[in-house]
Amino acid sequence: MDELGRKTPELFRAADKIPVVLVLDNIRSMVNTGSVFRTADAFLLEGIVLCGLTGTPPHREIHKTALGATESVAWKYFEKTADAIRQLKKAHYTVIALEQATNSLDLKNFQPRKEIKYALVFGNEVKGVDDEVLALCDLCLEIPQFGTKHSLNVSVAAGIVTWDFYCKTGGFIQK
Repeated sequence: MDELGRKTPELFRAADKIPVVLVLDNIRSMVNTGSVFRTADAFLLEGIVLCGLTGTPPHREIHKTALGATESVAWKYFEKTADAIRQLKKAHYTVIALEQATNSLDLKNFQPRKEIKYALVFGNEVKGVDDEVLALCDLCLEIPQFGTKHSLNVSVAAGIVTWDFYCKTGGFIQK
């Protein structure tokens, strides 16, 4: 691990973070939640907001895929996703839903800016982002898909979008 230059959870918590928060809107699968924790850890994101029926640590199923990322990544819980979004907007985040919706912008056509704080909202595995939450968002992005399925696993979508933001901003922060 020394050769990989991995941070300890303490060093992770003390490090400058990328100004991106991942918001999980009623995610059913705790394995998906754990996977999103690992993505947030891998990219040194500011944190995760867990909402509604989304499971919270500590939980065996989350830990199974988080592999300790629940110890490094800051997280908060809100009973209602809309309340979380309102609080993020008051803190000057640009809130973006990832959803197939009318007037959504293709991810490849979106250019994030380093100086803006983002909250990326990922919805329920069956129902997507709640309509009330969509109405509160500043923008809706869509990951283009070309096969027979009309959706991606939520943890895969979070990984794709986080990587896309990372690439388009030149890595967010300097090492």
